[in-house]
Amino acid sequence: MKLLEKIQLGNASLKNRMAMAAMTRGRTDSNGLVGDITAEYYSQRASAGLLFTESIRISEAATGSPLTPGIFTKEQIAAWKKVTTAVHDSGGVIVAQLWHTGRIGHSIDRNGKLPIAPSPLPIRGMRHYTSQGMKDFEIPREMSTMEIMQTIKDFGQAAKNAMVAGFDGVQLHAANGYLPSQFLAESANQRTDNYGGSIPNNTRFTVEVMQELISVAGGEKVGIKISPFHPYGDIVLEDPVASYTHLIEELNKLDFAYVELMRRSPHFPSPEHYVCEDEIAFFGRKIRQRVIANGGYDRDSAESELEKGIAALVSFGNLYIANPDLPERFEKNAALGKPDRATMFGGGEQGYIDYPFWNG
Repeated sequence: MKLLEKIQLGNASLKNRMAMAAMTRGRTDSNGLVGDITAEYYSQRASAGLLFTESIRISEAATGSPLTPGIFTKEQIAAWKKVTTAVHDSGGVIVAQLWHTGRIGHSIDRNGKLPIAPSPLPIRGMRHYTSQGMKDFEIPREMSTMEIMQTIKDFGQAAKNAMVAGFDGVQLHAANGYLPSQFLAESANQRTDNYGGSIPNNTRFTVEVMQELISVAGGEKVGIKISPFHPYGDIVLEDPVASYTHLIEELNKLDFAYVELMRRSPHFPSPEHYVCEDEIAFFGRKIRQRVIANGGYDRDSAESELEKGIAALVSFGNLYIANPDLPERFEKNAALGKPDRATMFGGGEQGYIDYPFWNG
């Protein structure tokens, strides 16, 4: 199986072409500290060629949801060091996914401060999970140019902190409606300065963050995740093909390791004016870096995707929750466990580290 072949990704030698996608699990304490069960959770899954962490907040200002981890305090860095050590002791490779939620947040979990975003445009048609239950989205506060500059620096500092914590690399979360996505989309960005008003200006923030990450961590340790046709978070682009083609062209000028390219989800239909192209085939061919295909793959569809020769790896989300030994199960074509949805996004050990390994 191509899925089980070794591959080089940046400066990391991977044992297979399977990655565990980033997934929010909601199991930190109130200070954004991961614990011993998080170290066990990731080390259990270290047979993956590559592990992406759940999204990690780069700063207090990046906070969107409760019980999500950070990497901006000494205590948070030390807590993540226990995770990376456990993964490395198990022979794994682990990358920190760096996260700023932008307007996907609520003042309840931000010490009373409104979320910040490119423009004061609220998310429509959704509600937000907070520590006090589901709430309507608030109108975010528009970021000043100085705040944009500071946020770019915050990404760089988070990358430095990730290196101190022992991570093998960092990934910019530029998908799923979070801050980089918001700068790209006219539904969230109505700025008229250098960070809005045209496709080149809308892509500027993402490109400058990537430049910062590369300068701090080295391109061989840096990647990005994008979701061109995914409308989560009320993200609507006037011309997603033109916008993401331009973004990819700008990214192609930079020296970094990979682009994780997320397919659209059947649970979140794209707007009517979006084209019906397969993202991996359509955008993947334009990308100079290695491509990691993401989004709803199983054993057979992932193998088929690799056979096409566009994607070099495939990342899996839900399958990894209930199958910590997924590569072995794929190799043996063994039955797969099913995740318990009730424990996906919060709780303790149940539904987190108690899923069984395949016993043959």
